[in-house]
Amino acid sequence: MTPEDVLRVVATPAAVDLIERLIAEHGSVIFHQSGGCCDGSAPMCFPAAEFMLGSSDVKLGTIANAPFYMGKAQFEYWHNLQLIIDAVPGRAGIFSLEQPTGLRFLTRSRLFDDAENAWLAAHPVEKGR
Repeated sequence: MTPEDVLRVVATPAAVDLIERLIAEHGSVIFHQSGGCCDGSAPMCFPAAEFMLGSSDVKLGTIANAPFYMGKAQFEYWHNLQLIIDAVPGRAGIFSLEQPTGLRFLTRSRLFDDAENAWLAAHPVEKGR
């Protein structure tokens, strides 16, 4: 197996389109999977230069040239899931860049199979940027 075979986070074509539009408008962006505080458990998109990562944030991967992070404590619960980021009609979180577009990012997921889990166990996530 290779890193291309086992991605912790992927994006649907609709999400890629929205991310590309946000990058064109705002420059580099970064994602952080919200843990449920103000805007529920949603993928949040921020200008990369304005988002401060915490020491316990881990990088799950990159979608449409945007790095995707999650807090380590939340990752411990979700480590056996591939996150599938989609863009659907609806109201986004008030802090996320897609808020004025009429679309919102949504996290779907699927369980990794045994072979994928074994590969992932041998290739831990990165911390920080």
